[in-house]
Amino acid sequence: MMVVVEVESLSKRFGGVVAVADLSFGLEAGTITGFLGPNGAGKTTTLRMVLGLAAPTSGRALVFGRPYGELSRAALRIGAVLEATDFHPGRSGRDHLRMLARAVEVPDRRVDEVLGLVELGDVARRRVKGYSLGMRQRLGLAAALLGDPELLILDEPANGLDPEGVRWLREFLRGLASEGRTVLVSSHVLAEVAQTVDRVLIINRGRLVLSSSLAELTARAGGAVRVRAGDPERLAAALRDEGLRVTAGSDHALLVGGASSERVGEIAFAAGVPVRELVSDGGVLEDIFLELTSRAPA
Repeated sequence: MMVVVEVESLSKRFGGVVAVADLSFGLEAGTITGFLGPNGAGKTTTLRMVLGLAAPTSGRALVFGRPYGELSRAALRIGAVLEATDFHPGRSGRDHLRMLARAVEVPDRRVDEVLGLVELGDVARRRVKGYSLGMRQRLGLAAALLGDPELLILDEPANGLDPEGVRWLREFLRGLASEGRTVLVSSHVLAEVAQTVDRVLIINRGRLVLSSSLAELTARAGGAVRVRAGDPERLAAALRDEGLRVTAGSDHALLVGGASSERVGEIAFAAGVPVRELVSDGGVLEDIFLELTSRAPA
């Protein structure tokens, strides 16, 4: 599978402060990766170096095999949102996007398309100063989508979104990945992205402390997957036939140990059992995240 982003021994110092230290990872096409760490861990600095907005002290960050600054019309291949406050408050959301579209030679019709994609069409002509934080997050995402990018880099995209908005974002990003696009999502809360990502990168004080698939991390946690199904008894039998631990939870739900939510969904599908709810127990994963990020790096 093609490697879209390749970070090799990347380091960044600000005077005597080490923001990023010898960081290496890769992102494959068609995947969603959670880039996690506490506030101040070096996530945003890393993203800025990947996007050519900050120069590494050492090491390199390649996108599609080249440094960002060497790419032709990079804005059409890569979309990014590093903050949701870079708007002129007196402009409408649509005019903000039209200005950005002209800068990268994208036609106005694409502006209306992305406004529809992020469900801001009804408020597109309102001034941005009247937008909620969640609406500004969607507007930032619309700006990142103007060029129909192959790679999307989002810094804390769920900030300000209500539960319905978080669910919408999760489904939206999964849809992009299913089209072969690559998504990198930074967050300081593992549970926030646990139902979205394929892989997890965790950094602490600028250093990589974990690189793992979400399924591997779930198995390591020994966590449970909560599932509600149309026929829980038949699903429980199918899950036990696969050697999984199954216990009864609240609200007629089953708690499944030793498998990812994807694996539980596959077994339910094979057994012909309709699933009404399928979520990972983020609490146990969050414990691992807090344990890793509370340690002082060697």
